[in-house]
Amino acid sequence: MSTLITYPDKFDELKAQVREAGLLKRVPVRGTIEMIAVLLCVIAALVTAPLWNPILLGMFLTLLFTRSVFVSHDVLHTQYFKNKSLSKKLSYPFSALILSNSSSWWDYKHNVNHHTYCNIIDKDEDIRALDNAFTSNRGDSPFIKKYKYLIFWGSMFFMFPAFIAQSYKFVIKRKLWGEFALMLMHWPLIWGTLFYQVGALNTLIVALTLNFVLSPWLAFGFITNHLGCETFTEEEAKDFSWMELQMRGSRSLKGGFLVHWFYGGLNTQIEHHLFPKAPRFSLLKVQKITKDFAKKYNIPYFETTPVVAYIQINNALKEY
Repeated sequence: MSTLITYPDKFDELKAQVREAGLLKRVPVRGTIEMIAVLLCVIAALVTAPLWNPILLGMFLTLLFTRSVFVSHDVLHTQYFKNKSLSKKLSYPFSALILSNSSSWWDYKHNVNHHTYCNIIDKDEDIRALDNAFTSNRGDSPFIKKYKYLIFWGSMFFMFPAFIAQSYKFVIKRKLWGEFALMLMHWPLIWGTLFYQVGALNTLIVALTLNFVLSPWLAFGFITNHLGCETFTEEEAKDFSWMELQMRGSRSLKGGFLVHWFYGGLNTQIEHHLFPKAPRFSLLKVQKITKDFAKKYNIPYFETTPVVAYIQINNALKEY
């Protein structure tokens, strides 16, 4: 349920400040360098696979897969290039080939649905986890009540395969056969190459290492964004300004460069939702302007440390 807090509709003024600081400019050169670096590192890892300890190789690929998630996310938000069609095409090597994920699914689920209807219960599927446990419309399953902590926190270790499953379901349902074919190429390109290079057992070790590091890395990053924040019915949200909806439904995390790197810029979630096209590389500077602006106009700004965010999420889970 929403609370009675008044957010002055000052978004145009804030946006003007951010734009004047040059923080909304796209970063085609820096983005291209990052994309090329990730692709070259993946190729190098596969080519040199026999030289690696399989656990270390799994850890290195986890790093590269995580970067691929963030690159795909950013390029689909047109943070690197203005052209939407070009941006989507450039996302395919990362989403489809490296991750076997669907850019179309992510664009619809995240860019269209989630960013438009942030924390609106019947619209935003990102907050409907575990039988709506984090909304005022939570279910009443005895099984989930009994095992909610095990189910929720345990699922953090399976986010990557869950994303793959949701991606395939989406492209098959929408009959996106070209993207489906690209996603299928992931398996021979990544895992077929590893199987050829290091054999079945070492490939299995790499795969298990990757999943059980990558999945929680992504999951523990994503859940801090909105779970445990305010949620709204469509009726409650209809009178909110863009700024109010995004700020009330989002949580930013304290921390400097290392936190920003680890969370792929999603730690500045309020800023990302206010300015989704602002490059990840600029968001810490955008955050400073936003926090100063919020302080000037006495606008609530929801920010915690990562640890406190997880405690808040767990406390919200208790309400189920």
